[in-house]
Amino acid sequence: MNFQAKPLSAGLYFVATPIGSARDITLRALDILAAADLIAAEDTRTARKLMDIHGVPLNGRKVVAFHDHSSEGSVNGLVAAIGAGRSVAYVSEAGTPLVADPGYELGKAVISADLPVTAAPGASAVLAALTVSGLPTDRFAFVGFLSAAKQQRETEIAALRDVPFTLVFYESPKRVQETLVNLRDILGQDRQAVVCRELTKKFEETTRGSLGELVTGYADRKVKGELVILVGRAGATDVAELDVETALKEAMKTMRVKDAATVVAGALGLPRRQVYQTALHMDDDT
Repeated sequence: MNFQAKPLSAGLYFVATPIGSARDITLRALDILAAADLIAAEDTRTARKLMDIHGVPLNGRKVVAFHDHSSEGSVNGLVAAIGAGRSVAYVSEAGTPLVADPGYELGKAVISADLPVTAAPGASAVLAALTVSGLPTDRFAFVGFLSAAKQQRETEIAALRDVPFTLVFYESPKRVQETLVNLRDILGQDRQAVVCRELTKKFEETTRGSLGELVTGYADRKVKGELVILVGRAGATDVAELDVETALKEAMKTMRVKDAATVVAGALGLPRRQVYQTALHMDDDT
């Protein structure tokens, strides 16, 4: 493909890039990459490869690295370039910048400098997963990656127990089984869920079922690739006091009272204050 790159006005252009298939890039994204004065990338090698695939020439333009560990000086340098009248295209390694990817600090700084910020939308693992999940998409909450620390992860999941939206998580192949177990134990084994793996790639796979079924299905699997976990929205449940006390006794074997109350409240869909008071009374009785 031959590009006749039309000059871009000065500003920051956030450009979505494919999450798998290189053909999932938009024509507008290619136009911007062909015309920008400067290209900033989370991974410069990936950006160069993508441009090579689509025949976008650099013609002497620079591709500079910008990621979560970039210095304040890197941010200031790109803002200064835009302020001097240059157009800067930013691409994360895959998908849409800022969506669990770098770019927030850069965008914030450009906006603070009263300079233009433009989005060239495109591929996103969040939207691709929602599309194929079979779960409700009218309201959803993108959570991103949960904490790697087990106790903190359980607390984060518990806080989402009664959110009436489809929940969307990113997860690493190494932790997918542990996270599914946490989701099952806290949100309930009958809650409907989906695991999407390697979306838009050769070995794309979507597995649907209850959290209990998914835990069983992934128990002995060696998983590779990028993963998105989706969990169906919360529903109302009736909980007996005995069930609350039983759950608290089990949780308090390994947790402080406060943390146990948080996890159990989330798991059973009850107000945290109510469960915490029950836990305190139980603690007094022991």
